[in-house]
Amino acid sequence: MSSKAVVLFSGGQDSTVCLAWALDRYETVETIAFDYGQRHRVELDQRRIVLRNLTAINPSWQNRLGEDHLVGLPELGKISETALTREAEIVLTENGLPSTFVPGRNLLFLTYAAAIAYRRGIGRLVGGMCETDYSGYPDCRNATLESLAATLSLGMDAKFSIETPLMYLDKAQTWAMAEELGGERLVELIVEDTHTCYLGERTGRHDWGYGCGGCPACELRAKGYLSWRSAMI
Repeated sequence: MSSKAVVLFSGGQDSTVCLAWALDRYETVETIAFDYGQRHRVELDQRRIVLRNLTAINPSWQNRLGEDHLVGLPELGKISETALTREAEIVLTENGLPSTFVPGRNLLFLTYAAAIAYRRGIGRLVGGMCETDYSGYPDCRNATLESLAATLSLGMDAKFSIETPLMYLDKAQTWAMAEELGGERLVELIVEDTHTCYLGERTGRHDWGYGCGGCPACELRAKGYLSWRSAMI
């Protein structure tokens, strides 16, 4: 194994599973997150806790975890006018997408990640995008990400790949992957430390973690957890 990767790590369930997946495979794994004025900015606070506690699960992960990068993108929040970047109701819009869709978010995130990776000699980007259990975001689709990887490679004259280990998994399978990677300790870390709720709610504790319990992100996480636990009985 002689490889490096940069993981888009927000502090949520999916990106935590992806980080563990990458730490299991690559010699050096760096992380990157973005502050774009998100309504659930608490995820940026939680990610530091996750990074601190994740490496205690597996000693080899501590040796492989590299530098963390936090990039400010305040203008994205200002121009996007979505329910993720302002106090607004989460509803379906006229184009069939939920009002939580931030146009171009994943495209920008991966482009910035590639710019950092380029200077550090890293050609592998890892993200938690998924087109199975998701809200229909077009920048989560595999075709979008394959096209973006080709564009980044052409535009920087360097080979980039975008790896999405959750692309065809549902949320129950994502919980199962967490257990496979880090056992019950990783599952417990995801429950206690990660943040998914779009409203930034961390006062209500559920079996599956903290959140409002009613937003699309909470509903997906809860449904997946219950399905996974039920399958184990």
